[in-house]
Amino acid sequence: MRDFTFHPGPRLIAGNGLSATVAELLPPGPCLFVSDEALVQLGLTEACRDNLTASGRDVILFDKVEADPSLDTLLKAVSAGRESEVTSVVGFGGGSPMDVAKLAAYLLGSGEALEDIWGVDKCTGRGLPLGLIPTTAGTGSEATPISVITCQGGVKQAVNARPLTAQWAVLDPGLTLGLPRAVTAATGIDAIVHAVEAYTSARLKNPLSDALAREALRLLAGNLLTACEDPANVDARSAMLLGAHLAGLAFSNAPVAGVHALAYPLGGIHHLPHGVSNALMLRHVMAHNLEAARELYAELAEIVEPGCLEQGTQARAALLIDRLDRLVRQSGIAPRLRDYGIPSDDVPTLAREAMRQERLLVNNPCPISEDDARRLYEAAW
Repeated sequence: MRDFTFHPGPRLIAGNGLSATVAELLPPGPCLFVSDEALVQLGLTEACRDNLTASGRDVILFDKVEADPSLDTLLKAVSAGRESEVTSVVGFGGGSPMDVAKLAAYLLGSGEALEDIWGVDKCTGRGLPLGLIPTTAGTGSEATPISVITCQGGVKQAVNARPLTAQWAVLDPGLTLGLPRAVTAATGIDAIVHAVEAYTSARLKNPLSDALAREALRLLAGNLLTACEDPANVDARSAMLLGAHLAGLAFSNAPVAGVHALAYPLGGIHHLPHGVSNALMLRHVMAHNLEAARELYAELAEIVEPGCLEQGTQARAALLIDRLDRLVRQSGIAPRLRDYGIPSDDVPTLAREAMRQERLLVNNPCPISEDDARRLYEAAW
């Protein structure tokens, strides 16, 4: 066995309705509750917030988190928590509220300046107690120590440090029942990309991250279409939530790579949902990686296409790319940049912006130059 380090995630609590029983997991005192307006208006936050209020806590609701949360949004959340002298933070929602909650909890507890902690492992303090409750099965943000914030010019910057890890996370499938097909599809593909890129990561890949990535891919690929077509199926929703969480644990140890690097400019510049951005670039980046990742792709092919072992390594690797591309299309995601109104003239800008994602590109199985990125965006167009 080769040397490796693996960091476990938060304490995990899984079960239908358990998001309404979290008060006992937090210390006394005011709680900053980070979510978004749509979830509040739909009433999804009520049971959890009522549980916190019934415990005698003041619940400070911050529901102004948007998709691809901005630096201004993060700073407003921190200000709200500081003014109320909160003692804990709960993030409730998709990846955006959870990312804001993670970084807000750390800044509130540590007192460190944000400009000092951008990047990897630059946090030296301790955040406030933090709990995370996902309402989509995709980002795996509840499992990771990573927060991504959209800064000036649409550039996404990240803090990746172990002190951002939540103390606990709740996987409650009841919160995901009835999610629109488009959201289910995009978040599900996002989680699948996490699993695939963790398994093929050029850095920090290890036996535990591999095992988690494989099981995540099995759960996600096997249940995505059921969750899309039968949105009230609790078993499928539970499997998707667990798969997304396991993929999050995998990529928080073996980091994601080229698909995400090329997806980020699509979100930052054109405001596409993150899962859609990943879906658009998945086939093309995987094809670029085919020779370097052939053996690993062949191993994953056995998960999405049982019975393909009689085929050669090259054929199985190509089969994985084909099956994942088919899954994107069957889920209902339009597969081309032009489907989202992105002009071909934007390709040079997208390629240039993708090169800023050095922390991701170094994890890719093979190099991606700016010329490569331009070619991959052209193929996706």
